[in-house]
Amino acid sequence: MTEHKLENATGPETPAGAEILGFRPLYRQVKDQFVRRLMDGRWLPGMAIPSEGQLAGEIGVSQGTVRKALDELAAENLLVRRQGRGTFVAEHDEQRILFQFFKLVSDDGVARFPDSQVLDMVKATVDATERTALNLAAEAEVIRIRRIRSLGGKPLILETISLPALVFPGLADGPVPNNLYSLFATRYGITIANACERLKAVALKGDEAQLLGVATGTPALAIDRIALSLDGSAVERRLSLCLTEEAHYQSDLR
Repeated sequence: MTEHKLENATGPETPAGAEILGFRPLYRQVKDQFVRRLMDGRWLPGMAIPSEGQLAGEIGVSQGTVRKALDELAAENLLVRRQGRGTFVAEHDEQRILFQFFKLVSDDGVARFPDSQVLDMVKATVDATERTALNLAAEAEVIRIRRIRSLGGKPLILETISLPALVFPGLADGPVPNNLYSLFATRYGITIANACERLKAVALKGDEAQLLGVATGTPALAIDRIALSLDGSAVERRLSLCLTEEAHYQSDLR
């Protein structure tokens, strides 16, 4: 059995003690099973998961297939491998979550936590851009947050964050923490697994420039991000307007 072979494999969840995986690259099917365990709480943060051999025997695939699925989850920071101890479900670590998705770095190369100042937060009917980005109905409501983020005390980012109101009940009634993704995980059980970003050079408009303390027309980097939960649902649209005179966008490719 090879890792890329398309075949049916059995596991513990059908009446005969087997779960039909269907026809997809096998390690991807196994990975999907593990993601479901994270989503339904069978694998909790900090928990040690069964060994590769145990999982392979349980699902009915090769140990190499299980290893490849676990490697992808570890690369996505959903699992943590500890030498000599095993594989564990990643915990909700503030620093890890923040730097996994925050890519603006000062030109001196030092990674710093950004500070955040919320400008306003409202609940409103979704607009056309939000409706498309978050796959919402025309009458749906979103929580819309605007905030300034600073590095080393200097305002560098103007963010507009749009969240489906039904997915995050009560969020609009309380304070907004610096690290929203940690809040999503701890209060709502929603883990941001990955994100899709589009980058574009823009010139700041008058109100945008004023909030960042620069002249109208100042060049900025616009980062339009759609954040996805473990099941692939779009749960956040975030538009960040970033000043890059003293900072840069850094992405480590693997």
